[in-house]
Amino acid sequence: MKHRKSIRSLIALGITAVLLLGLVPGSARAASSSEIKEAIQDLKAENSQIQAQINAIRSRYDANASEIQQLVDQKDAIDQEIVLLNEQIINVNEQVAAYSQLVADTQEQLEVSQALLDDLSERNRQRIQAMEEAGTISYWEVLFEASSFTDLLDRLNMVEEIAAADQRRLQEMELAAAMVEKTRLEMEENLQELETSRAELALAQQTLEERRDDSDELLRELIAKQEEFQALLDESEAAQDELMQQIAQKEKELKEAQYDEYLAKLAAMGTAPPSNATWVTPVSNYTLTSPFGNRLHPVLGIYRMHNGIDMACPTGTPIYATRAGKVTTAAYQAGGAGYYVSINHLDGFSSIYMHMTRYVVSAGQTVAQGQLIGYVGSTGISTGPHLHFGISYAGTYVNPLAYIYR
Repeated sequence: MKHRKSIRSLIALGITAVLLLGLVPGSARAASSSEIKEAIQDLKAENSQIQAQINAIRSRYDANASEIQQLVDQKDAIDQEIVLLNEQIINVNEQVAAYSQLVADTQEQLEVSQALLDDLSERNRQRIQAMEEAGTISYWEVLFEASSFTDLLDRLNMVEEIAAADQRRLQEMELAAAMVEKTRLEMEENLQELETSRAELALAQQTLEERRDDSDELLRELIAKQEEFQALLDESEAAQDELMQQIAQKEKELKEAQYDEYLAKLAAMGTAPPSNATWVTPVSNYTLTSPFGNRLHPVLGIYRMHNGIDMACPTGTPIYATRAGKVTTAAYQAGGAGYYVSINHLDGFSSIYMHMTRYVVSAGQTVAQGQLIGYVGSTGISTGPHLHFGISYAGTYVNPLAYIYR
């Protein structure tokens, strides 16, 4: 009988152990530090690729900017040439206008001189012809009109001098007319040269204008290309900024994961990891009847690990959430925890409340610290009304008295 009873005890112990292991209030699995390190390396590799892309785009951007500057300098030179050319054109136009006026004035002077020359030539011709045709009569007229022989000689000398003066004057007029004609021809020749220069300058101006138009078109294309490069740079730099934020976040997660792993290691070694949170006692007016650690099980009669503390208090005593969190389980376990609730506090810590008469929360519900979650009872494997209260970190139970105080 004792042997059979011992076998039943061992079977019950195994079943209870399995059931209780299933009640460890775990949290959603977080990435390990090694996984986060690998993710960081991947992000840094991606960042290197983006940086190489940025460098390539920036190189093209700078080369394009240099080409733009060269083109702008070229356009400035063309514009300066056009300004100087316009000044030349204005000067030539003024010269053309001046020479045109001089030609007109010289032509008018030439016409006046020619008219005088023609008139003088005609009168002189007529007088000479008359003297040649009736030379005797002319001498008799001079003789009859002379008052004395001396006067006659004077008159004859005067006629000869007048004829000679007319000839000289005629020669001077012809010489003057020739000079005027020569000047006119020279000015017309200069005017023609100016017209040729003006045509050449106009052609040069047209060529420069075309070069400037071509430069303007090329400049517009380069500026458009520069805007494309700038957009690519902005996009790549924005991607890099986002990536750097991801790396910073991952590095933060790495530190947290390393710290969580350190705390989990402490918990696995039986040391309660530190918590910066405030914990409240889940029930009031209780008596601590069984501490955390190895103990003689009151029902099974064997020594085993007690993964929490037993807080004896009357049936129906309200049970409150020791900290804010999310309810992961609100269920009943026959032959074990009875009615129980587990809460994930979302920082690696979880808490569990067993042997309730009933619970008033449901799985998936978010609860606040001090919120009512159920009532003390003696359901499941229990020898009397009490709350079995447990705290775990990363799936390992730790001593609740390290966080709540009597």
